[in-house]
Amino acid sequence: MRDVIETMVGFARTLRAAGGTADPERVQAMLGALDHLDVLDPAEVYWAGRLTLCADPDDLARYDRCFAAYFSGATARQARRPQPVVVRRTTVAEPAGGAGGEDEGELKAATASAIEVLRDRDVARLTAAERAEVARLIAVLDAGAERRRSRRFAPAPSGRLDPARTVRETLRRGGETSLLRHRAHRTRPRRVVLLVDVSGSMSPYADALLRFAHAAARSGGRDVEVFSAGTRLTRLTRELRHRDADAAMAAASAAIPDWSGGTRLGEELKEFLDRFGQRGLARGAVVVVASDGWERGDAALLGEQMARLRRLAHRVVWANPHKARPGYEPLTAGMAAALPHIDDFTSGHSLAALEGLARLIADTGKGRAHARRAG
Repeated sequence: MRDVIETMVGFARTLRAAGGTADPERVQAMLGALDHLDVLDPAEVYWAGRLTLCADPDDLARYDRCFAAYFSGATARQARRPQPVVVRRTTVAEPAGGAGGEDEGELKAATASAIEVLRDRDVARLTAAERAEVARLIAVLDAGAERRRSRRFAPAPSGRLDPARTVRETLRRGGETSLLRHRAHRTRPRRVVLLVDVSGSMSPYADALLRFAHAAARSGGRDVEVFSAGTRLTRLTRELRHRDADAAMAAASAAIPDWSGGTRLGEELKEFLDRFGQRGLARGAVVVVASDGWERGDAALLGEQMARLRRLAHRVVWANPHKARPGYEPLTAGMAAALPHIDDFTSGHSLAALEGLARLIADTGKGRAHARRAG
């Protein structure tokens, strides 16, 4: 039963990372339901979780995607019908050869405990099968942005007095004074811009980071822009808006002419600001730069452009996969030049780190003052 609890708690954590409710009370309710059910029956496990972990109709599709990806490795397109659940009392991803008692589907399905281990593994050190499993879990991440106040107003039960609606209501009643009408500012998602380094030094991480960008584009829609940076700047927003993650990655790979090439971050950042940022893409946005900071060009130019970016953006986040390594210090010339102009410095080396990056993008409580205190 302990293995079952660890499995389901790990699934609830994945559901929360994808934007679901799955609070501790709901997790307890799910575990209580499973005490009276057969945990090896996929239908019973599916409905126990769906009836306890989902708080509103928006959670249902998210739950189906996470259930399929976590337990059976299915893609989001197959998530509407739950696949067979494999709950096994072992931490081995696949049984040793010769175990003839398990069918082919069970041999191919990764155990939930193995998936939990994968969350903290460096993606550069994963096998091809493990990379595919992590890619499926990245595809269900909810990387939506925080919401900001719009200049436009909408009717509200309280707030600022709405003179126009109040007068119209009074005239409609023949001049009889009625209740005062109020209005409040609308909110809309804050724009998110991701610049992903696809140079040779970032090649072990570029695929996972671009898949994260696809999850962000899928969650944020038209408020998310994605660029790749290496020896030239490439806009990937259109390619990564494809619903299917593998199709989006194939389109992005075909569009990137400098994959695994050199790094000229300063020049590419200047081009981005000149062509797109100054005109509005970076203004008031959360800008995420995913790079290890290896700069073959002029590091001073990178520092100048980072200072320029910070004046335009609401928040600047830098995700460096090497930050998670023991003893890491930002000593490279490019990283040292960029660091003073960064609000949040994080890693992007694992599934857990990407989940943290998604929470960071969506954190409405973080701003410039908070970032300075944290730094």
